[in-house]
Amino acid sequence: MQTNETPRYDGSVNTTGCCPRFNPVGWDGQELHFKDKRFVKATTRSVMHVPVNMGKVFARVNKHIDDAGACDNGQFIVLSRDISPWRSEHLFAVSKPVPGEEMTTLSGDYVTKVCEGPYSQAKTWNEEMREVARARNTKARNVYFFYTTCPKCAKAYGKNYAIGVVALA
Repeated sequence: MQTNETPRYDGSVNTTGCCPRFNPVGWDGQELHFKDKRFVKATTRSVMHVPVNMGKVFARVNKHIDDAGACDNGQFIVLSRDISPWRSEHLFAVSKPVPGEEMTTLSGDYVTKVCEGPYSQAKTWNEEMREVARARNTKARNVYFFYTTCPKCAKAYGKNYAIGVVALA
């Protein structure tokens, strides 16, 4: 992939009115290269890794991104990781600064893996991502997940895809 690009996010099929049906083609085994790639940074509360205010936070951030015209069309990705059993961090890819939100950038090399199944498998997926890094003779700096649909939409579509994204050391 070119620097600061992600696989194309196809949001054209949306029968729920909420999340588009995710098409995983082209997402597995991709090498991503970021150099000062812009993201909005937000945090959510959790109870033992189970998010409690994710919908409210995502709605606020997405509204601010839309209002700022900062949606990175075709390059949509939200990288999420647990920073403790009580908090998660979410990085929303954007094309420009978003007023009213905390901004950050990422630089480095990353590898993706398509995962499918219930959220309860996240611990297993995390270890699989660390193995992806080990197979490349490096360590995982951070492991993120792009949860492609909300739980209701995953149920409606019959698939719950998550994209593991490991930052290589």
